[in-house]
Amino acid sequence: MTSSLTPRNEGNLPALSAPPLIRLDAYVAEDGSTVVNGHLLEMGGTRPPNEAILDAIAMFARTLGAPVAATVIDRSVLQVARLRVYPDGSSRTIADEEDLPPGRERTAAEEEAFPPLARVERIIQHAQRGELHAASVLASALREHLTLRRGAEDELSLEARAIEAYLAYQRGDYMLSTVLALTVARIRCRTDLIRAAPEVARATAAWQRLTDDGQVATRGQELLHMWEHLVAEGIPLEPSHQAMARAVRSRLERGPRSLPAPAPATAPAVTVGQGPLAPEDTPLSPTRRGLRRFTRRPGRSAGSQS
Repeated sequence: MTSSLTPRNEGNLPALSAPPLIRLDAYVAEDGSTVVNGHLLEMGGTRPPNEAILDAIAMFARTLGAPVAATVIDRSVLQVARLRVYPDGSSRTIADEEDLPPGRERTAAEEEAFPPLARVERIIQHAQRGELHAASVLASALREHLTLRRGAEDELSLEARAIEAYLAYQRGDYMLSTVLALTVARIRCRTDLIRAAPEVARATAAWQRLTDDGQVATRGQELLHMWEHLVAEGIPLEPSHQAMARAVRSRLERGPRSLPAPAPATAPAVTVGQGPLAPEDTPLSPTRRGLRRFTRRPGRSAGSQS
């Protein structure tokens, strides 16, 4: 962070009264896995996620010598919490309307400090080592925060969702993979038809592995509509895509007793890439002032007790 972005005191340290410019981010998955700024935290024992998050952010505040802002997406309670954390380890929650809007300068500063592409590289490294759970949690955290900050239609948000869909496929969670990939395809069909067909193909590849009759029918009808829409718009389809479209129609016509298509020789590929808010994203409740689990008195952080 450059000095021009943050008010300084006479010792050239960030002024304590200055509003935080860089907003850190944290994420708690449904299973309690916890991510701060694209790094999976080692919880150790029964340490609560909120305490681990506050300790990590307080350490950053002490290093900076000034309060820092943080946005916590907690999927375990379906809530977004907005925090101010201070160098002495204390913290408080604020309401959404008290938070500073991103703004062009702030967004640029945040992404320079914690670049999304560096997080993608970390996700890929975990996946290459076979650590699919860690990779999936990091991908979910990235997608959630990019969607919250930039919107679901943003290019980076879409790429993060596509990566998450691919990892779900690799883990054998074909329902989640289908849902995520369909959202990407749905947005592409509305905003970028030229790039839509590969996304519809990836959604189709995941859908072919579904066994639930209701989901096969519901998701299949949407896929068929997407393929027909691309044809109606004059988008040329590769032979493999034409075969996929025929396979969707055929399976739907055979009815609920049809068997799932055999697994492809290789898992569907993911490109590293951008509708209304995705309707299948479970909404998050905004934080309120004084939320107890993220409110801490001075000197409570683990680092300050040493």
